[in-house]
Amino acid sequence: MSDLIEALRTALDQAGDGSSDFDLNPDFELPAGRKLRPAGVLVPISVIGEIPHVILTKRSSALKHHPGQIAFPGGKQDADDRDVTAAALREAWEEIGLPRDLPKVIGHLPDHETVTGFRVTPVVALLEQDFELRPEPGEVDEVFSVPLAHLLDLDSYVVESRHWRGVQRHYFTVPYGPYYIWGATARMLRGLAARMKR
Repeated sequence: MSDLIEALRTALDQAGDGSSDFDLNPDFELPAGRKLRPAGVLVPISVIGEIPHVILTKRSSALKHHPGQIAFPGGKQDADDRDVTAAALREAWEEIGLPRDLPKVIGHLPDHETVTGFRVTPVVALLEQDFELRPEPGEVDEVFSVPLAHLLDLDSYVVESRHWRGVQRHYFTVPYGPYYIWGATARMLRGLAARMKR
């Protein structure tokens, strides 16, 4: 496991620009002077057992925004949160019952700008102990995990497209079994995979 920790730290220490929901759509012009709201998501890598896994959630189909989509635990930074890392840890506790002191934070990926106006900081952390999953019924339909090796394989990623606000929009996907992981979650995961390959 020490090799994995060292590889993650090296990858996260690399300089580089952040990502956005618009990376694959160079013709899309971002509005000047836009103000982004800070948010933090947790990229929890469970290293219990022989095969490391990343824990993800399937958002409730009853939610107003992004219903049924695959996401990291996390959300916007509240006034009471010290920083985006604290926001990610708080949200993970609220959404899936992950105790705040359990994740061992390794570092951060560069910020990701979403189409919904957030500046999301992915917080990469290791889980070395098990915990009792407690999905928040109003927010989370399911909690599942994906082998880290699948998510670090750049060949796992596919570019797809669909019509959005009258234009064809391209985005990354990283399918796994019955789970369709796409958009911001897939883009941030691909950013980690690319850094791990350098």
